[in-house]
Amino acid sequence: MKICIVGGVAGGASAATRLRRLSEDADIVLFEKGDYISYANCGLPYYIGGAIQEKDALLVTKPDLLRNRFRIDVRTENEVLAIHRAEKELQVKNLRTGEVYTESYDKLILSPGAEPKRPPLPGIDLDGVFTLRTVTDMERIDAYLKGRSASRAVVVGGGFIGVEMAENLQRRGLDVTIVEFADQVVASLDPEMAQILHRHLTEHGVSLRLKTGLAGIAQVDTGLQVELSDGSAIESDLVLLSIGVSPENKLAKEAGLHLGVGNSIAVSASYQTSDPNIYAVGDAIGVTHLVSGKETLVPLAGPANKQGRLAAENALGGHQAAQPVQGSSVLKAFDLTAASTGLNEKQAKALGLSYRKTYIHPQSHASYYPGATPISMKMLFDGNGAILGAQAVGYEGVEKRIDVLATAIRLHGTVYDLEELELCYAPPFSSAKDPVNMLGFTAANILKGDMPVYYAEDIPGLSPEGTTRLDVSTPAEFGMSTIPGYQNIPLDELRGRLSELDPNKPVYVTCRVGLRGYLATRILKQHGFDAYNLSGGMKTYQLVRETES
Repeated sequence: MKICIVGGVAGGASAATRLRRLSEDADIVLFEKGDYISYANCGLPYYIGGAIQEKDALLVTKPDLLRNRFRIDVRTENEVLAIHRAEKELQVKNLRTGEVYTESYDKLILSPGAEPKRPPLPGIDLDGVFTLRTVTDMERIDAYLKGRSASRAVVVGGGFIGVEMAENLQRRGLDVTIVEFADQVVASLDPEMAQILHRHLTEHGVSLRLKTGLAGIAQVDTGLQVELSDGSAIESDLVLLSIGVSPENKLAKEAGLHLGVGNSIAVSASYQTSDPNIYAVGDAIGVTHLVSGKETLVPLAGPANKQGRLAAENALGGHQAAQPVQGSSVLKAFDLTAASTGLNEKQAKALGLSYRKTYIHPQSHASYYPGATPISMKMLFDGNGAILGAQAVGYEGVEKRIDVLATAIRLHGTVYDLEELELCYAPPFSSAKDPVNMLGFTAANILKGDMPVYYAEDIPGLSPEGTTRLDVSTPAEFGMSTIPGYQNIPLDELRGRLSELDPNKPVYVTCRVGLRGYLATRILKQHGFDAYNLSGGMKTYQLVRETES
């Protein structure tokens, strides 16, 4: 059997090597229009920033390795121009020689990836305006910076690549501004969680222009003038467009293959396209979301790698079913780590899902061991305890907690399972009750009615006359900050001062992060009060307020 693969990197390269491991007899041809067959595109910003010094460190698999070890016919700088389905042939152009030739196939695997969006705006093709998707893009940006005394950069788009490039351009000595049309960076986070990133980015000298879009770019004597949707302009030496990617569907569309969500290549559960002899994987296809069950786009390397493996098995006659994707992701922003998995609250609302949520702000490890730092965590769950999604932002131990939660979601675990997880504990690494356990405890308490909660966004609707609003922090903490309209009774004085509270009014409790509020709520409920605890306490309230300002 002859199997041709269009495109390398995560999906195509993993399909090629899996094919060879499964079949010594298959004739495997891999076409890649670029110079590099498989590279770590997630590492590109860190080469520009200098954390990765050698370009070769980013090259995951070189063509000679595939040729010699796996006996794969690798053809770099060969662009597939067309698919002739009736003849089961490809039209290919050798970009080095200009020769155009045909190549037959029995089965075809498409892994063309996605292309950066370039809106049709004035000046979008000026010298100094870049996107970052490939090693070649990286080399062009690096050469441009080395060739001139650039001191200013504008990054258009605050997604993963945008934030990573902002950090690395700043580390390279440039003054950086992120321009983002939405009201936050990193769309996988909810606004109050992203607010922690906003603070951190600005503290490290990155300027944020949120709720502002790109209107155009002009060449001026001093460099580039970036014109914004609010009528203002920023002068810059370099502009990076990081406003998302679109599935590369040109070959598939021109071949008459069916398209799906977001103009991606539509595939079946076996990664077959509408032509049973053609499969597709990676950023070019739509996937089913594990939690929502809806078709969506998740352009991440991990899923693409797995898809390539399964498509290879199926191209050889296997019957492996596509697995849903949950979009687990992690981001470094200077000293902070932000990670998420599953659905965020924005997505849950858009889907019309019924959900609950809990916030906690634990320490990364036992607080008595030096170096503990806070982690802000948020989890969504339904009325049966099924985990819908989770987010975390902090300095250490963030991604390992989200990895645990991602595993729980994948295995259809519940918040009650989180309570029982036995996770590694030693003071330098965690606490006897890990933050993941704490999420389970708080969520289970909400569902069981042991801790009725309210949220920061509910506070404006609380009646000043019809409710009691109580801050159980210490007097010193209360004096530093509280929510307007709240009175102070420290937790340790609460039992002796219950007579100061009207038993006919519901009591809305807060503290700094929610723990003492929980204890106060338990005391009040057992003394006959209708009491509610502010999930995440003052820390979450302040984050929510900052997103509104």
